[in-house]
Amino acid sequence: MAGDFGLQSASGHLTVPEESKQRYPADVEAQFRADAAQVIARYPQKRSALLPLLHLVQSVDGYVTGRGIDLCAELLDLTTAEVSGVATFYTQYKRHPNGEYTVGVCTNTLCAIMGGDEIWDAVSEHLGIGHDETTEDGTITLERVECNAACDYAPVVMANWEFFDNQTPESTMQLVDDLRDGKPVAPTRGPSRVCSFKEVSRTLAGFSDGLADEGVGAGPASLVGLELAKRNGWTAPEGEGTTGGGRTPTADAPGSTETTPASDEAEADQAEPAATRDESDDAPGEKSASDAGEKAPEKGEQEAKRSSDEPSAEPPVVSTGDGVSGVARQAEAAADTVDIAPAQAADLDHPKDRLANVSAQSASVPAGRDAAPEATLFDDAAPRAADRGDHEDAGFGDGSAQPGPDGLGPRGWDVKGNADSMLFHTPESPWYGRTKAEVWFRDVAAAEAAGFTDARDRRRDGKGS
Repeated sequence: MAGDFGLQSASGHLTVPEESKQRYPADVEAQFRADAAQVIARYPQKRSALLPLLHLVQSVDGYVTGRGIDLCAELLDLTTAEVSGVATFYTQYKRHPNGEYTVGVCTNTLCAIMGGDEIWDAVSEHLGIGHDETTEDGTITLERVECNAACDYAPVVMANWEFFDNQTPESTMQLVDDLRDGKPVAPTRGPSRVCSFKEVSRTLAGFSDGLADEGVGAGPASLVGLELAKRNGWTAPEGEGTTGGGRTPTADAPGSTETTPASDEAEADQAEPAATRDESDDAPGEKSASDAGEKAPEKGEQEAKRSSDEPSAEPPVVSTGDGVSGVARQAEAAADTVDIAPAQAADLDHPKDRLANVSAQSASVPAGRDAAPEATLFDDAAPRAADRGDHEDAGFGDGSAQPGPDGLGPRGWDVKGNADSMLFHTPESPWYGRTKAEVWFRDVAAAEAAGFTDARDRRRDGKGS
């Protein structure tokens, strides 16, 4: 086979020989464009069609060629660097001419223990090629595969992603010999024949070959659990109130995620567009997402108007997300969210300190609720530390510290500072959760002593001028 195909540059982009960049013949290109149009039409954003289009390129050329990259970039409004970056990421996209059949030997843990390593050694020596290499006649490309997703039948070999179960070195060598000789080969499960690499690539591009439902999909080993369940009368657990029998779940059924007019999803669909957001939500120095000159209603006014306009109805029901064991519950009223600091401990008996125990570095809870220990993942009841601990001095006095590797400050220090704007944010600041601390202060007094200004005061001064 010709060499130097599919070299990868230092930046990770696919480098292909000049001969692979020659344009497709007119009739081939016209068919490719027609097929590509069908693929692109399936996606709301055409760039999402890149993966199937790369398979389409391989169905024509047998690997990802330079001309295929150029055509994909043109059709999807991408750069050739973006296309080749994807083509070099996934191993199913070949960077050099692939054989008519890709034979993958699983050498992952279970298959290796059951004989996969011996199979690999035997067939590699038999064919005289190693991983991702192709026989001189262009028939077989051999691969070591991490997992063929068929551990029930280890050791497993795949030919163009069709299963050959419970293999031995001898049976695998017979398989590759039959493929090279053009003899009909039937997988252990699935269709009655093994399609060529180009045929399979077209199927992966989204064009059915009509073989999807042919043959047995799950063999006896995969069905042992199901047979045991039937024999012992075992059934899947059901949530409260279900009667079994495969009935269709309703919005009130456990685990149901049906969208109803009163559900969170339906309400989200009716939300106001982002262009009407209140610019006062931006922290000082942040740019607004819109240039609208008229200020949008305050959030409280929007909620009050929505409540008065909507007729009284049953409370919305949402799922706990626990699948069949989930229990439908009444949705709680929407509330602003703040974030709990995973390592910011405080005196949780003091309301102000509970409010101080927040940052932008963990899951959120509704505002107005105390960040009590049961609402956090990492909080403990340790008293607030007044020292800097292992944190470096930030250069703004004894009450300042540099963030640690996780972005957090010393335990109990809850004032975030921005060295560029010379502003500080307390936990009561509406921008606290989304502000990244460049310097941590022990308290407000330490921040003010360093010459920093409360961000809320800067905002109020700006609005008043």
